Amino acid sequence: MSSGSSLRLLLLAILCSLAASLPAQTPPAPVRVAIIGLEHGHVVGFLQQFPKQTDTQLIGIVDPDPGLRAKYQQQFHLDASLFYPTLDDLFAHQQPQALLVYTSIAQHRRVIEAAAVHNVAVMVEKPLTLSLDDALAIRRIAREHHIQVLVNYETTWYPSNRALYDLLRHDSLGELRKAVIHDGHQGPKEIGVQPEFLNWLTDPAQNGAGALYDFGCYGADLMTWFMHGESPVSVTAVAQTDKPDTYPHVDDDATIILRYPHTQAVLMPSWNWTFGRKDTEVYGTKGYAIAVNPSQIHERVNEASPEVALGIPPLPAPNDTSLHYLAAVVRGQLDPDHDLTSLDTNITVMQILDAARQSVRTGRTVTLHPLP
Repeated sequence: MSSGSSLRLLLLAILCSLAASLPAQTPPAPVRVAIIGLEHGHVVGFLQQFPKQTDTQLIGIVDPDPGLRAKYQQQFHLDASLFYPTLDDLFAHQQPQALLVYTSIAQHRRVIEAAAVHNVAVMVEKPLTLSLDDALAIRRIAREHHIQVLVNYETTWYPSNRALYDLLRHDSLGELRKAVIHDGHQGPKEIGVQPEFLNWLTDPAQNGAGALYDFGCYGADLMTWFMHGESPVSVTAVAQTDKPDTYPHVDDDATIILRYPHTQAVLMPSWNWTFGRKDTEVYGTKGYAIAVNPSQIHERVNEASPEVALGIPPLPAPNDTSLHYLAAVVRGQLDPDHDLTSLDTNITVMQILDAARQSVRTGRTVTLHPLP
């Protein structure tokens, strides 16, 4: 055996010995989270997630309604000590690192302002808030107190949407020219959402609008991400109520057109679809791709070739679920800079939704100006 080979074997033995002597990596402690509000029906999905993962620990649930507290305590077999009637009560007894907000949209700003005082991160359910003014106020307080404010969308965790983004980023489809984004379902009453959820969803003062806000935010979020944070030049929107006996105070169907210098997007939020859908089409100068469901896209990049169906593998952690993602952000392992959840992206989403609501009200196209 040569001296070089012997030296390499000796070094390998030393490295193996050192590796064996190193202590095992201790997993990080779970991030302490509290749920604020039980009136948003999506809270059910999160309560189902907690027992299945170790990144987060539920240390409190806040809701002023004793009936709702009792309902969820019984449904999920939770300890009564987890529940608090107010945020002040929670902070007096617990030290959460992050809040998961399941209130009406109108209450998001209030909760974020309270969290900022305690330097606690926040993840709200989409959309961020009711108006651009509220969104800018949230950004101001988040910057002052150096807290993370994140917005959770179901579609953020779809591997198919990530595949569309990557195809655009790598120029596989050429320059983006048009996007068509469909979101919605048969209607909240029709699909049987909880009474407390339906109550505020159909109140414009609590939800901002009807389907326009409830599902228009998905497309605005995805399009802002595809456009790397760029705001559209203008927003044109129409909305109507096709089921006035069911939704007398809010729209149940809308179309939003976003115009960029070289791109257009058509967002189609609705509570009138025959069945639930969240699918996205992007058309470039070289081809197109359609996210037909969370795990499959259809792609065509050659006029002489047929459309191809592609299965997309699950996203790796921490980008696979909102709780994995939140824990990584709170621990400083991940920077949400301009991604689908980030505050910067969702300020632009609110600029779009606010303009769409104004366009519906006035019947005119709204020209957007650079944000401060």
